[in-house]
Amino acid sequence: MAQAPGIVRITAPNASAYTFTGTNSFLLGEERLALVDPGPVDVMHAAALEKAIAGRPVDCILLTHTHRDHSASASRWAKGLGAPLWFGGPHRLSRPLRRFECNPIRRSCDWDLVPDRTLQDGQSIMAGDMEIVVHATPGHCANHLAFGIAGTPILLSGDHVMGWNSTLVSVPDGAMADYLASLDKVVALPYETYLPAHGGPIADGPAYARALKAHRQMRNGQVLEAIGRGEQTLGAIVDVIYPTQPAKVRLAARMTMMAHVEYLEGLGLLEVRRGFFGMRLALTPTGRNQV
Repeated sequence: MAQAPGIVRITAPNASAYTFTGTNSFLLGEERLALVDPGPVDVMHAAALEKAIAGRPVDCILLTHTHRDHSASASRWAKGLGAPLWFGGPHRLSRPLRRFECNPIRRSCDWDLVPDRTLQDGQSIMAGDMEIVVHATPGHCANHLAFGIAGTPILLSGDHVMGWNSTLVSVPDGAMADYLASLDKVVALPYETYLPAHGGPIADGPAYARALKAHRQMRNGQVLEAIGRGEQTLGAIVDVIYPTQPAKVRLAARMTMMAHVEYLEGLGLLEVRRGFFGMRLALTPTGRNQV
């Protein structure tokens, strides 16, 4: 599906509670192409990409990040097309693991993928026959990038700003402080239309990003209020804020609520006591003044 001159979207058939209708791959260029986020290993998706490429040379494969719904087929495409892989460095955590901690989405991460070229924040590159500006947007994960189409109002926003839901931020893979800072960053960039990796185009991207930040600030307030009323565990907070959501949604909510807790702890608003059997949460004196 053409999104703009020289930009074609092909959506993978991997719909789920976490991917909406599927992961969007993009072809950038007219005569020479760049392939962005080739997506999962899937025969139907591969055939759709081959048809859209239509025999044109592919100069590079770009990844917004290394979660496997975006990157699992990247090595195959790189080998098959003879195209180098460019992205923001190998997958890495936003902070070190704590004792007894695991990364809850570790199986969704492409740990072994290594770029042929590590892209840097602010650099301009030729991708196919289009000029792309690289913007580091950590938060959803540490190596997340967005790609601005130079000379246009279009930003490929990856999973940082999605067209159907707020972004999963799962610590320690991601970080809420980074995510909020990256929202401020994209709002200040000179792009109006966002093309996300899940969902359709976002006509007023900066307004949508500001709304996402307001939503996260609201959730911060709800966490503080729940703890102020006596809730002491993460599970209890999820029950208060998401009382009727289905199990898969509540699992994602629990991960993002953990990111909110760490963010509020970092601001000095929460005291978090961690043990082998979980956490106990309490407001600090500063946090009590916020409720």
